[in-house]
Amino acid sequence: MLGWLSAYEESGGNLTSLHPKERADRGAARCMDGETEQMLIALRRELGGASVPTLLQVALERKLLPVDFSASRHSVYRLFKRCGFEEEVPKKDRRRFEAELPNDLWQSDCLHGPQVAVEGKHRKTFLFAFIDDHSRLIPHAQFYLRENLESFLDCFRKALEKRGVPRKLYVDNGSSYRSHQLAHTAASLGIALIHTKPYTPEGRGKIERWLKTVRMSFLAALPEGLTLAKLNERLWEWIEKRYHLAVHTATKQKPLERYLKALSLIRPVPKNLSDYFRTKAVRRVYKDRTVSLLGRVYEAPMELIEKQVTLLYHESDPSRIEVQCNGRSYGFLVPLNLRVNYRLKRTQSKATEIAPPPESCAQNTVGDGPQYKSGKLFERSKPHGEL
Repeated sequence: MLGWLSAYEESGGNLTSLHPKERADRGAARCMDGETEQMLIALRRELGGASVPTLLQVALERKLLPVDFSASRHSVYRLFKRCGFEEEVPKKDRRRFEAELPNDLWQSDCLHGPQVAVEGKHRKTFLFAFIDDHSRLIPHAQFYLRENLESFLDCFRKALEKRGVPRKLYVDNGSSYRSHQLAHTAASLGIALIHTKPYTPEGRGKIERWLKTVRMSFLAALPEGLTLAKLNERLWEWIEKRYHLAVHTATKQKPLERYLKALSLIRPVPKNLSDYFRTKAVRRVYKDRTVSLLGRVYEAPMELIEKQVTLLYHESDPSRIEVQCNGRSYGFLVPLNLRVNYRLKRTQSKATEIAPPPESCAQNTVGDGPQYKSGKLFERSKPHGEL
């Protein structure tokens, strides 16, 4: 305040004396002297399109930088920008494309949705969706309470049931899309799984644009306090009655009509579609024919002893676990039953016989109990003279 008053008095009451003054060193780097700047500019001309870190490394190796050099990379960037050395960013070859036929390519992505009422609380929702690249039809879209692999696979299975099997699936690089289970499911169904390069969502522009339409046209008019079921009901009513029957601005056709034109070329889903969505686990069978999974112990066929096997199962139904080895199925595992194994006759053949329980097992006393000999179960010999 005193400085402003002094400047005002010295200027004879001129208000312009209080205006901010331009820096005398404007446009010059305070962390570098003129000689260092000229050296860096000359080195930039010599090395051409080398990056700033590479240029500084070369200057350090040639001992061209002063000992007290402390300028940051941003200061060097600004120096080159002032001198007209703009860093050239390599251009990416991006082209518009469109699949030739329906189900040639599906794109998928996830959108953070509105909150819904769940047991008196508000829960955030996540919208998983699939779009057909050729027709822009939506095979399936659904809101879930979790953004995880289970939700994505459920949406994927429902899309397959509705619209058949695509030839390619184009997805993001998220953890849900990089899982071994999704890769196994896609390979089993003959679907080529394609992932977008990191930080380049432009390749999935069609699904990104559709999610933007959902945000602007559907979510913007939603009332508050909906349940998850009601939200999904309204979503499909909007998709089937408005989106699928409206002329698309890019194709100039209705998505549903364009999709149905080549309906005869659609690959149908297999009858046992749910089996393709089983979880895959790799285990080794122990010498006693047992294998562990999900905290339980099962018995495998004898020919699989000490072999590495593949187990396929649904987490919701761990009682049906199929075992495979070298691409061949060996049926389903049997839960381990120690009491049944107690009565089994061990043989060298593949078949195992079950011996009936001896009558004396009901009287397991010290004097009258069964006797063991050479690994077999025998009754005690009766005394002479006893009937």
